[in-house]
Amino acid sequence: MTELPKRDYKKSDFNSSRDVKWCPGCGDYAILAAVQKAMAELGRPKENQVVVSGIGCSSRFPAYMDTFGFHSLHGRAPTVATGVKVANPDLDVWIVTGDGDGFSIGGNHIMHAFRRNLDCVILLFNNRIYGLTKGQYSPTSETEKVTKSSPYGSIDAPINPLQVAIASNASFVARTYDINPKHMVETFKAARLHKGVSFVEIFQNCVIFNDGAFDDVIDRKVRADSTLELQAGEPMIFGAEKEKCIVLDGFNPIVKNLSDVSEDQIAKHDPENVHASQLLAHFANELPTPMGVIRKVDRPTYDGAVNAQVDEVVNKKGKGSLNELFRGKAAWTVD
Repeated sequence: MTELPKRDYKKSDFNSSRDVKWCPGCGDYAILAAVQKAMAELGRPKENQVVVSGIGCSSRFPAYMDTFGFHSLHGRAPTVATGVKVANPDLDVWIVTGDGDGFSIGGNHIMHAFRRNLDCVILLFNNRIYGLTKGQYSPTSETEKVTKSSPYGSIDAPINPLQVAIASNASFVARTYDINPKHMVETFKAARLHKGVSFVEIFQNCVIFNDGAFDDVIDRKVRADSTLELQAGEPMIFGAEKEKCIVLDGFNPIVKNLSDVSEDQIAKHDPENVHASQLLAHFANELPTPMGVIRKVDRPTYDGAVNAQVDEVVNKKGKGSLNELFRGKAAWTVD
């Protein structure tokens, strides 16, 4: 990727001329604003920004950004994005998807984007429901969720997107939430500055079909005790008065009062440790929900490897000929 001079932008520079048409109160508005602000602060050229989406409420995103973009097929945004990035490695590619689009019909595609380490940002709008198609349960909906497609309660166990991403060897994994603009902006900037696939799960509310989807975690009344803000190298401390911490008992994380433990007993966040990242992705029940960058490691990118391989072959054999390929030994005539 060619490094280009930073430009001075305002958030409004990334507003498209189209009216934004999500339901009033939808968390998508806040995410859109945060992405625009992150892009402005990063200062990377607008003409190098490409937003690719699939199908769903979140997938209207490219139309609301004054950048290049594709509104692609259901679940296939990673496939289109792969072609975009490989064809032009200088582009910043952002993939916007939802819990249904990304982890149901698109589950196989997103998994391969993770393992290949395509240099892109994947934003998962997770509201635990199918919003565009009017309220069916999704792959992230909790068990016993009553919806139009599960009138007696869903019997499916929900997917944990972070677990899937880490298990698929994604090199950057993070989580943020739609009612904290500052946290979103900083998380999106960190994701874009990472070279490789950056996956960000966003807890997002659907006021029409699943209002209060994450109130038990991010509502202001409970947030301090129910979330764990992660900082690399820092101890895992949380609570309204920063009075609680995470201590490891072998492989088991336990919540302790800060006053009851010594400093060296408190677990420290290490985003380069895959085992620690997997442990954080599994936090549930009595444990706080991790927020911020959970996993961050460096490894070769897919687009970089593809283009390096092409250059190597061209240097050895010269440029190929499509005409010779079509008429060569691999071709045959069917009578």
